[in-house]
Amino acid sequence: MRIGTILGHGRPFHELASEAADYESAGLDSATLGEAYSFDAVSQLGYLAARTSRIELATGILALDARTPATLAMTAAGLDYVSEGRFRLGIGASGPQVVEGFHGAPFGGAVGKTREMIEICRTVWRREPLRHRGRHYNVPLPADRGTGLGKPLKLINHPVRPDIPVSIAALGDQMVELTAELAQGWEPIFFHPEKMHEVWGEALQRGSAKRDPALDELNIIVRLPFAIVEDTAPWLDRARPQLALYIGGMGSRDRNFYNTLACRYGFADEAAKIQDLFLAGRHAEATAAVPDELVRATSLIGPATYVSERIAMLDELGVGLLNVVPVASEHAERLAAIETLRSLIA
Repeated sequence: MRIGTILGHGRPFHELASEAADYESAGLDSATLGEAYSFDAVSQLGYLAARTSRIELATGILALDARTPATLAMTAAGLDYVSEGRFRLGIGASGPQVVEGFHGAPFGGAVGKTREMIEICRTVWRREPLRHRGRHYNVPLPADRGTGLGKPLKLINHPVRPDIPVSIAALGDQMVELTAELAQGWEPIFFHPEKMHEVWGEALQRGSAKRDPALDELNIIVRLPFAIVEDTAPWLDRARPQLALYIGGMGSRDRNFYNTLACRYGFADEAAKIQDLFLAGRHAEATAAVPDELVRATSLIGPATYVSERIAMLDELGVGLLNVVPVASEHAERLAAIETLRSLIA
């Protein structure tokens, strides 16, 4: 099992880059940078490629509707080039508030768009002339929609790899099925190991039945708050706000994927209360309403023996990358946490 981390926002980037280099020295295997509607992740990962030499660099995630398929393929190939083959392309649908509110594109058709996007990217990476006729994307553009002068082109450069790994952030059954069929990695946020088979088992089985054996086994990538502590209460409280934010406020009342996930985990009443409080502006109360059971299940917080048992459970389920977020305010503490986790897994 590999270990990684999620690099945050809000601090000078040279500090984050220095931290990433320190994590690499401490045995970190992967670093992921998100985008949402902040600074783009691509330019920052290019900088990180120059500051590191071994770790995988990944996007977590690039929204499908933020770039054309060819631009996404060029971007992935470019990052794989500057990192000398260390890039993983993490993609996802994002949500209507970001896609329509920030990118001005209609939200919908995520499953079909993802399938076509992956097909186009892999065509570009193989340096084949790009010809694609799909429901969502048509390349070259048909003559009746443009000048008629477009022609199939292939990437000028030779990519470092023709098979750049693709991971998909997926929660819904159709997207999880597609991920198990086509992608190298699956990134389920707020992963509850005890509920994996109940919530996603059938979708994973359907997708795996259609999977090309050349893709190898699906790599499950989970993001977990992490701390080795005896008294868990104050540390669980530090992990609670993000759950409240996503369950309560990352989406509208009628369309919140994370609220739906909490319901599927068996916390329907709690999810409704969290959302009511959060949308009413009572954020502290919404945070307090997040049940301890959910925080514990979706984190690695506790004594070393407990954390080791949870890691063994995740490994048994097929988790190949632990993207931990050390629950610490200082870099030295976060670095020590990475070193401790490395020793537990080693």
